[in-house]
Amino acid sequence: MHRLIGTLMTLTLGLLLTTAPALGAQSAAPPAGTVRHVVVFKFKPAATEAQIQEVTDAFVALKGKIPGIVSLEHGVNNSPEKRNQGFTHVYQVTFTNAAARDAYLPHPAHKAFGELLGKLGVLEDVFVVDYTPAHD
Repeated sequence: MHRLIGTLMTLTLGLLLTTAPALGAQSAAPPAGTVRHVVVFKFKPAATEAQIQEVTDAFVALKGKIPGIVSLEHGVNNSPEKRNQGFTHVYQVTFTNAAARDAYLPHPAHKAFGELLGKLGVLEDVFVVDYTPAHD
């Protein structure tokens, strides 16, 4: 019985030690000067799940190809408010600073991503918002 309790305590402690840093990282304020680049896509009704996944995979791959990207997150709209106007897929790129974002825009890997979007022909519309997080 003591062995079972000890094993459970060890597993619980291990779980806490491995997940606590990730939880803390999500709530930490970004460094001053950080720029967030939010891109939201509205795909054409004919776009297949495979094509959308190809777009997402290519977008995510930019993190490993372009310097100055701190993180890249993505997800699908799940708001119950129904005010997304058909925009469904969100990609948020965090850059070290505005200069890194400015270098990303004309970067060959970013241009190749744009060419892929044109080749696939699945995008109906896109909007982009950049901002520097306020530190209150």
